[in-house]
Amino acid sequence: MSEKHPFHQWIQLEQPRLGTRVTYATDDFFAAKERCIEPAAPIFIDDKYDDHGKWMDGWESRRKRTPGHDYCVIRLGVPGTIRGFDIDTSYFTGNFPPQASIEVCVSEIDTPEDGWVEMLGKTELAGDAHHFLPIDNDSVWTHVRLHIYPDGGIARLRIYGEIPADFTGVEGFVDLAAIENGGRAIRCSDEHYGSMHNLNVPGRGVNMGDGWETARRRGAGNDWVIIALAQPGVIERAEIDTAHFKGNYPGQVSLEAAVFENDAAAAPDSKKWQTLLPETALKMDQQHYFEALEAIGKVSHVRMSIYPDGGVSRLRLFGRVSEG
Repeated sequence: MSEKHPFHQWIQLEQPRLGTRVTYATDDFFAAKERCIEPAAPIFIDDKYDDHGKWMDGWESRRKRTPGHDYCVIRLGVPGTIRGFDIDTSYFTGNFPPQASIEVCVSEIDTPEDGWVEMLGKTELAGDAHHFLPIDNDSVWTHVRLHIYPDGGIARLRIYGEIPADFTGVEGFVDLAAIENGGRAIRCSDEHYGSMHNLNVPGRGVNMGDGWETARRRGAGNDWVIIALAQPGVIERAEIDTAHFKGNYPGQVSLEAAVFENDAAAAPDSKKWQTLLPETALKMDQQHYFEALEAIGKVSHVRMSIYPDGGVSRLRLFGRVSEG
């Protein structure tokens, strides 16, 4: 089930499937540094121990007996603009760090030593809690360094933001909806079972949970999702993949598109939407390719409507980047 939070409109830059890696930690004796960007929500297993002690689902350093503090370095798979953090201490109660801070930098190496600038000053933390921290900074960054004072455990670090489009030198068709190109799902009618942000990630869905799925609709109407394209362009091909959705795929789908000045203007009830793909039947568990799309010119946003509800694994929108 998708969890709503203050940064739900932004993508998670720390996702390993985008190529993000934890490249260094001063210490991860109790729990591996890589776990702090694990995609799944943290869990607690009461009676699970390993050679180092109690198994914890996160990054946890040993108790520091010397001056200083611990930190870890995260290299983003795709450089991005950061809009917020969630420092999640779920299940860390007597072993969470009381404070944390975050630095960022731009570098071509895995673990840079220089060039760090503070993005989030020392911030008080609580145990077993989410800490949603907004960021006002429009620069693009490649690395994040999380400091904890003086030691302890962090279940997850979520890094929310956006990926700026860069199609310099690109010719031919490009997926304008792809997350790695800067496409982003911005709102939807419902995402009870699966997040709208799964629609435009790399690769095919690995299971039914790796897609966008709504609750069963019992009233009138239908479900929908709106995608902000990486950059305005002319969409000429679409792919809608219902991988793993068998008894719960939508009966039909349609695509509409338009040019909007910003994401806020791309309202679901706007009169500007134009038909890109009329209502069309879907089949279970397969990729659907559409090339006979309506010629409506340059667009910035796309609305996919499903009838009446159900699940879609991936949405690809191929087009030529607009220069105007």
